[in-house]
Amino acid sequence: MSSVDVAALALNVPVPTELQWTDTRRGEEFVLQSITVRLLPDDSLAAKAYGRPVAGGRGGYVSFTVPDRPELHALIEAAATRAAERWAGHRGIG
Repeated sequence: MSSVDVAALALNVPVPTELQWTDTRRGEEFVLQSITVRLLPDDSLAAKAYGRPVAGGRGGYVSFTVPDRPELHALIEAAATRAAERWAGHRGIG
């Protein structure tokens, strides 16, 4: 088979309760509970956070910047490493 181009790889990481934070968008406060991490073509990582409105309900699907905190960087990097291990060990379809 010829070379296959993979445009992107992404994974979702639950944020442990003790690392969750809140942020506000359009006057609504959200608690950020998950991070989507993408492996970019240059092999660097990009991350966006997602969560639920503090007041309840579903709210919109709104992304937030991940704060520059060492413990969140460590979570993202550990998740990427674990995802790489899992991808390397895949057993094919079905």
